[in-house]
Amino acid sequence: MTEIRSTLRSETDHRGVVTITLDRADVRNAFDDTMVADLTAELGRAGADASVRAVVLTGAGEAFSAGADLGHMRRIAGATREENVADATRLADLMYLLDTLAKPTLARVNGAAFGGAIGLLTCCDVAIASDAARFALTEVRLGLAPAVISPYVVRAIGVRQARRYFITGEVMDAAQAAAIGLVHEAVPAADLDARIESMLDALLAGGPVATITCKHLARALGSDFSEDLRRNTAELIAELRGSAEGQEGLAAFLEKRAPSWKG
Repeated sequence: MTEIRSTLRSETDHRGVVTITLDRADVRNAFDDTMVADLTAELGRAGADASVRAVVLTGAGEAFSAGADLGHMRRIAGATREENVADATRLADLMYLLDTLAKPTLARVNGAAFGGAIGLLTCCDVAIASDAARFALTEVRLGLAPAVISPYVVRAIGVRQARRYFITGEVMDAAQAAAIGLVHEAVPAADLDARIESMLDALLAGGPVATITCKHLARALGSDFSEDLRRNTAELIAELRGSAEGQEGLAAFLEKRAPSWKG
């Protein structure tokens, strides 16, 4: 069964494996408010369907996702603070939904994953990347911070690595991403689909109830992402978007020039 939404495709196979493909290849699968809504709806549907055994998240074309759509960010940065907080909260709620989904989740990282896209893959139970993939938390270079995704990223790579990559915005290759725990494995691009299938075999070999029990057990021992924390991170990114530095960073990127702080 295939379901098509405006920004993604969802296919369910005979095993009950749902593959959700972010489908805005022309903008490297960057997510705007429509994609956030589509992905939230599709994950909610998959989570509530008793016949679904696992969810795979991937991207169309050459990228997994470039993160937030900067055109959307520029528009929302000019909105009211309340509208900014509401927009960021919807993203925070999406990350929380994916992180807590009552199904095993597998990120098939077929290409570049930048900014908020790293939140998506760190919310998945397992993340396997092509060795051609590249990763970066680029928000700081726009005068912003990876606020909404930060709890999930820090849980995956630890505070020490997060301090480095949050403040440098540097690009890392798939081998480095695997070394620090951002993804579980990096495999040759030609082997990615085969490795995804072998991982699905492992995920489907467990009892469905036991699998979800184990997932929630590990999550409970590793983190406690309260509603207050999600609200606070949403408010933080809303403030940065509306700040002079955030406005300058986004404008510089879109105008293909250096921001003022680079001299």
